[in-house]
Formats: sequence, structure tokens, C-alpha cells
Amino acid sequence: MSCEPEGRFHTVDVSSITRGPRRATLRTSDGVSVEARHDPCTGAATDTAIVLAHGFTGSLDRPALRRAAGVFAQSTGVITFSFRGHGNSGGRSTVGDREVLDLAAAVEWARSLGYARVATVGFSMGGSVVLRHAATHTGSTGAHTDAVVSVSAPARWYYRGTAPMRRLHWLVTRPAGRLVGRLGFATRIDSREWDPVPLSPVEAVPLIAPTPLLIVHGDSDPYFPLDHPRMLAAAGPAQLWLEKGMGHAENAAGEELLRRIAQWLSVA
Repeated sequence: MSCEPEGRFHTVDVSSITRGPRRATLRTSDGVSVEARHDPCTGAATDTAIVLAHGFTGSLDRPALRRAAGVFAQSTGVITFSFRGHGNSGGRSTVGDREVLDLAAAVEWARSLGYARVATVGFSMGGSVVLRHAATHTGSTGAHTDAVVSVSAPARWYYRGTAPMRRLHWLVTRPAGRLVGRLGFATRIDSREWDPVPLSPVEAVPLIAPTPLLIVHGDSDPYFPLDHPRMLAAAGPAQLWLEKGMGHAENAAGEELLRRIAQWLSVA
């Protein structure tokens, strides 16, 4: 089956959103190629899609994201993609900065498939990206989101208060760390520092309203303690779920939680 260009999207025929899973290569507004996958709803027909944004060192093919996609696909269409520098996407990871453009391309693709309502769900780095995307892509641009769920996200940049985050900063900021990221985690990391420093997640939250926003965080998260979700929820209109015994991001999000998120999105 051949691939034909359609605007910035290069994909197979997407004339029906009820057909089986299919992959596409999207092109971001700054020219980066992003691998993406569409899984139609396995239940009743729906005009809603959820776009999933994975955590740092993840990809659309990682088991935890595929498990989440399978749960959400029971009630909606699902778009998964790999952030730049991850999986088979091009470019290098900017650890939450220009990844907003990757998410915007995925949301636009969901709408091009015929979905009238598109929500975003992000985990960890992806959780910060969905917040910043919702704050910066407003109105009816085609890249805007209709509801936002941020799971295990940081509230502020440069946090080093836990051992896992100190290791992550070493991975990102040191040449040896970036080599480990490339060889050990299949993640290509940009060596340049942020310039300018992007809008932080907590600064983004007040700009999201009136779009519905849900903040989800585990009370056993080893990366970001509970002051992060509380800070995010206090920054603007948002619901806050603190999950007992939950660890970090998509790896720790169980099916029961994912179904509750899907239910929240259905009425948000």
C-alpha cells in the first residue's frame, strides 16, 4: 500500500475512522518527522479521539503505552506517537520544549481523520507537554484540545529534589549521559540548553481555562513529590486526583485508573 502526502501528513488512506490500526509519519511545523499510530475505537462508533503523550525515553511501541491505548480504545479512537528523538521519530529530544509541536501535529492528524472532539492525555514529560500545548494552542486552530489530562507531571523546571531526577539531569546535561540515553534508552537528546526557557507547566495551567483539566498523581511517585500536583491544581481551574500507592507515569497507571480517566473525559 502506497503512502501519499496530504498537507503536512504522509499516511495511508484515512477516509474512514472505523477501520483497523494504521501508522503515519507526521511533519511538525518546524520540520521534524514524527511517527504516529491510529487505533479506532473497538466499541461503539465515536467522534472522540484521545491523543496519548508518553514520558521521557518512551515511544508509541512501548508496552505501557500500548496497554493504555488498548484501554482507551474501548471507548474512543486513540492516537499514539513518538516524541522527537524517541522511537522512529526524527530530530532530538528537547525534554519537553519543542515537543509541544509534536503533540500539535498529532492532534491535527486526529482531526483530519474525522474526529470532532480530541482530548490529550500525557504522562510525566508528556504530562508537562499536554499542559503547555493546551495553553499555547487555543481557539479553533485545528491543533487545539478539548480536554486535558496530565499524569505524573512536574510543576516546575530544573527540579532535582529526588534521586531519579538527579539521574535524569545527568542523562540530559552530560555528554556521557546523552550517550547512555542514545545507546541504552534509544533516546537522542539535544545537547543545547533551552534558549529561551519555555513556559513552565505551572505557568501554563492558568492559560488553559475554560478547557477542562484533570491532574493525576501517585502518592508514591519517586520522581515528583506531591507538592508538584498540588501546585499545578492550585494554579488554575483543575480537578486533582491523588492516587494511593501509585508510582510514576504510564508504567504505574493501572487499567482501573485509565478507565476512570476515560470516563472523566467522556463527560468533561
